[in-house]
Amino acid sequence: MDQFTINLLFVGASFALYIGIAIWARAGSTSEFYAAGRGVHPVTNGMATAADWMSAASFISMAGLIAFTGYDNSTFLMGWTGGYVLLALLLAPYLRKFGKYTVSEFIGDRFYSQTARVVAVVCLIVASVTYVIGQMTGVGVAFGRFLEVDNTTGLLIGAAVVFAYAVFGGMKGVTYTQVAQYCVLITAYTIPAIFISLQLTGTPIPALGLFGDTASGEPLLTKLDAIVTELGFAEYTAHHSNTLNMVLFTLSLMIGTAGLPHVIMRFFTVPKVSDARWSAGWTLVFIALLYLTAPAVGAMARLNISDMMWPNGGIEGGAVSVEQIDNDPQYDWMATWQKTGLLDWEDKNGDGKIQYYNDKSEAMQAIAEEKGWVGNELTKFNRDILVLANPEIANLPGWVVGLVAAGGLAAALSTAAGLLLAISSAVSHDLVKGAINPSISEKGELLAARIAMAVAIVVATWLGLNPPGFAAQTVALAFGLAAASIFPALMMGIFSTRINNTGAVAGMMAGLVVTLVYIFLHKGWLFIPGTNSFTDADPLLGPIKSTSFGAIGAMINFGVAYVVAGMTKETPQEIKDLVESVRIPRGAGAAQNK
Repeated sequence: MDQFTINLLFVGASFALYIGIAIWARAGSTSEFYAAGRGVHPVTNGMATAADWMSAASFISMAGLIAFTGYDNSTFLMGWTGGYVLLALLLAPYLRKFGKYTVSEFIGDRFYSQTARVVAVVCLIVASVTYVIGQMTGVGVAFGRFLEVDNTTGLLIGAAVVFAYAVFGGMKGVTYTQVAQYCVLITAYTIPAIFISLQLTGTPIPALGLFGDTASGEPLLTKLDAIVTELGFAEYTAHHSNTLNMVLFTLSLMIGTAGLPHVIMRFFTVPKVSDARWSAGWTLVFIALLYLTAPAVGAMARLNISDMMWPNGGIEGGAVSVEQIDNDPQYDWMATWQKTGLLDWEDKNGDGKIQYYNDKSEAMQAIAEEKGWVGNELTKFNRDILVLANPEIANLPGWVVGLVAAGGLAAALSTAAGLLLAISSAVSHDLVKGAINPSISEKGELLAARIAMAVAIVVATWLGLNPPGFAAQTVALAFGLAAASIFPALMMGIFSTRINNTGAVAGMMAGLVVTLVYIFLHKGWLFIPGTNSFTDADPLLGPIKSTSFGAIGAMINFGVAYVVAGMTKETPQEIKDLVESVRIPRGAGAAQNK
């Protein structure tokens, strides 16, 4: 059986499962559409939240970025994991106790203002649409490769699948679909990692293999450092980037995680407040299975890539030949990925070999001149393909490749569905029902939610055709927007009785606008290529990249909110009492545990 057929079997079977679950668990009421009827078990919710969380950025892109940068990109792991600790301790139980369906509804009620609710909807939509662009980017990469079509066609096919099961199922359908998707994606991620760890180190646990020895007796990381530095790249295990930017980036990811509406919504689905904490704990357990494996996947893949491009042991041994790429079955993966437009190479100097080295390094430029090289001939290697290509690079069995295909799509589609649900809930429940037409029927509200979801997926698909970066980089921008706008409002809403409606609105607007402008200055206005004034290689504010600015946006949000609140009317006493009751384990009144 050829690889294409195997891929179709794995992907087709998994999709049939997802759509079947969505039909079985179809939402028949607004409670089921928004919060799955508040009847989801904490372990089930933890697994669904993990799938909702481990998006294309985690499954497809993160290990690729770690592989080609090394230690400095461990910030993705630290920020995203630390954010869940903040969410579990500071937000999830209190928001569940408040007893609402959406983040915007909480903000509107806590700050006793329709304006605050509408501003929260705008912040949520901006962050969620940016996030879903990253998911659609991953969907395009995965579908493009495994259906052997170009990236654009793959993205359009993926958008149609997401629309099919997210629109019909609502939160109830999405929850149980995400449980299935978690099982698929974690199996697809760990099995190839175990195979490759055994190949390189003889250790079946990838996280231990990362610090183990290769067959030659040399530690894997030591060997990798030696290879990449010989090719002119930065040492894999060393810190090279600006420390201030690294700290701000990690902080942006952490507080952005705690402010992401599609994740927070999952904690509204459990029966009681204590279940919200347990859900967060189980989520961390399920996430850890992938996040402890990702650094090993990145390092081992980088080692395999380097060995394939220099199969005879480094520069002196000679680069891989064009003939070998064309005729050796071990290199078939390169021709397959070339069809997607995400991988390419060119024999620039006509020597019959494909040199791969850092042609921006001064030391390597001298060597290149001496040997007659005219630049890095691996002209394109999209970081997002690395995890999906990893089984083929390591020459693993065809069924493993098919499994990874299903896993990569499960990761991208599960998060895309959660984000679309957050967007549709904000539009239908908070905007249409909450501000425009409070008397709308339940049937009309469901229709509005599904229309909003359809519009959102069209916009995300269009933007996904020209994303502002790799999947994980685009997602990092969304985290920055959530960190600057939503997280401070939630924190002040729960822990400060001083912040009033005017302060909250001013803070959210200031944080969102300043962060969005900074991102657009670096990534292009509305992410349109060529409209940017700066780049992340040469940022506006010293070393602070657009992906790191969310932490500064959050500080601006807090500062503006407190200043404006101090200059305006004090929070009404009934709202102060409500805030106090939410924080007390067995509260009273409107915030009672439901």
